[in-house]
Amino acid sequence: MNILHEERLSDSPYVEMIMHGWAQGTGSTIRPAETHWHMVFVKHASGVQSLVVGPLTTSGIVSWVGSAEILWIKFKIGTFIPHLPARNFLDKETTLPGAASKSFWLKGSAWQFPDYENSDTFVNKLVRNELLGCDPIVNAAIQGHPQEVSLRTVRQRFLQITGLTQNHIRQVERAQRAAALLEQGKSILDTVAEAGYFDQPHLTRSLKHFIGRTPAQIVRLNSQLA
Repeated sequence: MNILHEERLSDSPYVEMIMHGWAQGTGSTIRPAETHWHMVFVKHASGVQSLVVGPLTTSGIVSWVGSAEILWIKFKIGTFIPHLPARNFLDKETTLPGAASKSFWLKGSAWQFPDYENSDTFVNKLVRNELLGCDPIVNAAIQGHPQEVSLRTVRQRFLQITGLTQNHIRQVERAQRAAALLEQGKSILDTVAEAGYFDQPHLTRSLKHFIGRTPAQIVRLNSQLA
């Protein structure tokens, strides 16, 4: 069982990353928490399934059965679907209805399935048809730009647009940074200091919750792959 994949950046200001992969055989793996949401297109021998996935508030298990080709479009925090509330997608995989063998329905229109090469064109069409938006308040806050609105407004906008609090997003990002430090060979104690945790138990709880592995497990796995 295995998932092979490739990824690339996008020219679109709405997209964080585009990934293309193949699931081989049947299996499962630990997946971390995810603050971004995705459009996912899974191509089986029997057809293509269109999904809106996440954000995912904690780590969990992802499973697959048989062989499939998968396209993930990972959207930037602040990008949203205007007619579908973000809370509808939190910790869920929502299937979009199929329109034909090569298309799916979104807000009453049939959309052809994108592929790895034309995903940017697909996203641009969604934007032009006002099926994707980007919230300027959330976007500015994520980039650390000064705000001309109250903190309460920022908090409310994060919940409305992302389904998450800004503090939750920061906690996940800190856990991701800590995991990356451990994978780069940093010691657990150095990671505690550099990532800003109170102590080692605090780091352990955070990584177990958001990454799905303890610091020791990450270090051990990294040494096995080296």
